[in-house]
Amino acid sequence: MKKSISQYQRKQSPVALGAALFVAALGGMSIAHAQTTATAVGEVLVSAPKGALDTRQVFTSVNILPSERIEEQVTLNNWQLFEQVPGVQITQFGQGNTSGKFSLRGFNGEGEINAVKLLIDGVPSNSNDGNMPYIDLAPKLNIEAIEVVRGTNDPRYGLHNIAGSANIITKQGGNERQLRLTAGSFGTQEAQAALGIEKDGFSQNYALNYQNSDGHRAHSASENVGFSGKWFLTSQDKNSRVGLIARRYEGNAQEAGYLTEAQAKADPLQSSAYNVSDEDKRVVSQLALQAEHRLSVQWVGSAQVYSNAINDRRFVKFSAGTSQQERVVDEQHVGASAQLTWRAGQTALGDTTVVTGMDMERQDNVSERYTTATQVRTAQTRNQQFDFNTAGAFVQAVLKPADQWTLVPAWRVDKVSGNYTNRLNNRVYAINDYGLVNQPKISAIYQLSDAASVYGNWGKSFQVGVGTASYKVNQVNDLEPSINQGWETGLKFKPVSWLDGRVAAWRQTASNEARRKLNDPANDSENIGKTQRQGLDVEINARPDAKTRLWASASLQRSKILFAETASTVGKEIDHVPHQLINLGGEYQATDALKLAAWINHQSDSYLERTNATGQFGGYTLLNASARYQVNRELSIDFQARNLTNQYYEYVWWDGSQSLHAPAPQRSFFASATWRY
Repeated sequence: MKKSISQYQRKQSPVALGAALFVAALGGMSIAHAQTTATAVGEVLVSAPKGALDTRQVFTSVNILPSERIEEQVTLNNWQLFEQVPGVQITQFGQGNTSGKFSLRGFNGEGEINAVKLLIDGVPSNSNDGNMPYIDLAPKLNIEAIEVVRGTNDPRYGLHNIAGSANIITKQGGNERQLRLTAGSFGTQEAQAALGIEKDGFSQNYALNYQNSDGHRAHSASENVGFSGKWFLTSQDKNSRVGLIARRYEGNAQEAGYLTEAQAKADPLQSSAYNVSDEDKRVVSQLALQAEHRLSVQWVGSAQVYSNAINDRRFVKFSAGTSQQERVVDEQHVGASAQLTWRAGQTALGDTTVVTGMDMERQDNVSERYTTATQVRTAQTRNQQFDFNTAGAFVQAVLKPADQWTLVPAWRVDKVSGNYTNRLNNRVYAINDYGLVNQPKISAIYQLSDAASVYGNWGKSFQVGVGTASYKVNQVNDLEPSINQGWETGLKFKPVSWLDGRVAAWRQTASNEARRKLNDPANDSENIGKTQRQGLDVEINARPDAKTRLWASASLQRSKILFAETASTVGKEIDHVPHQLINLGGEYQATDALKLAAWINHQSDSYLERTNATGQFGGYTLLNASARYQVNRELSIDFQARNLTNQYYEYVWWDGSQSLHAPAPQRSFFASATWRY
């Protein structure tokens, strides 16, 4: 069912397991008069749960980024939108289509462990290894909201839902036409268009995005185009809805490559001569058929089938002493899911709602690698085909034994299957028999008053190997999955109508964490050991008057390797996990036509590898500002300045013998004009 902007502006709150886990909460999720767990970035959302299971019934840290905080941003890639979301870490590779990603809860964005389940309109959108090449399928002008769920207690998703999930929700229905033109630094040009048509129960939504840029470094030009279409039919009695979604995105980008520390300091805008032929061409597409039907007052069912495809061909040379590689990825994923909700009403357990669901996905993946010289193949180092299939089911009850209490027990079970063929030697390997992966979960929330609620949750999620690490290549016995056990507890309060807040403490422990070897010809993984991540999250939103909106969030986090076979890493921190993630910002409606905004994003330095012996890098504090002028009802003009203080910052990684650096963009300016009809 379509979620309007007004709905997002009315819901908010945290969640979960009461008394045993108590700390405090201030911020982006609120709960006055309704026990839910969603919080709009910058304001409180309050909404009673109804219908199928959604984020409002997942009692954990949930943040919702509304459309007005999305469409005004000038970004080359959608992952950059997540820098506005509390508790989210941003990793900026700055390498063409492999430009960056976001991550949660002390899991880094290196691609070793991809712990976030990505969805677009509820359609699973991760590649086999858990990365997010599908994220730009949703044109920015067409995004209604972004929902980010953190924690281990959400039973809706299995694979990759290790630390949480993110759902990019696009517009559905309405009658509007929008055109947005942008120009700015680094030769950036962008044109976006969105069209919504709704009549007699039939809605059509179209969106188109074209963008090109010279890039902030030498040899970093890019060009991309994306299209999205949604067609939905709703019955006259509003009890049924069926729709088709089709999306396609093509990106072509040069890669500036990595620099040594000395090179980066001497000239951060340069690209080494050996990177002159590095580039990437990527095509991703998604097709989904969705349906929802209200069988009765008590029963609601929903289902979907979908298909994802990616074809990516990348040429990359990491340093002067290595060979250029050609990396070919060709993946076809098809899947289906269904949910059934029973609103039982008053039972012996109080007001009761039960939600059950099941899902499956079948993957046909091809991964090839070659050594090349200026894009001419000299040898093949990888030729792999692997089927990777998942099936899962869950049940969750939402119980209200009393007006103040909501209890949410849940259980999820997952199963994986498949085979791997090494086409270099034609050997076939079976997948590890991980058995049934059981994931119990429980949440609770207690409403102390209209102004405060205490909550807590506990749950398990899981990790299995990706690539060849899922299969019995180098061992006879089956491996066990790594089980992530996590909890969160906090206090959510709204002492006055214009201020709300949340403070929460959390911890997540992995039994036997494994990480992908990023540059390994065999596409294998290595064992990290037993790990622990923990943190404290604080969020505050304020509207002191009708013209002013303020927000602040801080996540203080630590990671630690508790046990490992490699003695030099025991007791050390996991690489690329900053201790601090801070967002501060405000908006001011100076006149009826002029709105001003400024915000700060901060991440602290982090270690480059697990012995913590090679220094800390990557921290930054960035000041950004924007102004919007509403010329008339149809036309608005936006100005945006990013990295206003022109701070130098960079992404850094360790290749085994040296640090390699990718300087980030300097101060930049952009102007946009938006027409709405």
